Amino acid sequence: MLESNKILITEEDGTETEMEILFTFDDDARGKSYVLFTDPKDEEGEVFACSYNEEGEMEPVEDPDEWSMIEEVFGAFVEELDDAEVEE
Repeated sequence: MLESNKILITEEDGTETEMEILFTFDDDARGKSYVLFTDPKDEEGEVFACSYNEEGEMEPVEDPDEWSMIEEVFGAFVEELDDAEVEE
């Protein structure tokens, strides 16, 4: 499932949406892996995050502390992108 930069998300109503993976990372302290992704058709660029296991099964993030950590990692990712654009 995480072999390419695309994942297929199935909504509760059964509709499927192809999402674009921004990046994945591991949190050794929690023993979890995370994927951050976005809908390339969404003009607002909303970013979603889930944890996933070795089989590629995704679980929603519900813990506020986990969300804070993910937001921190995402902020660092965006900062790196901004720095890379400035260097070009």
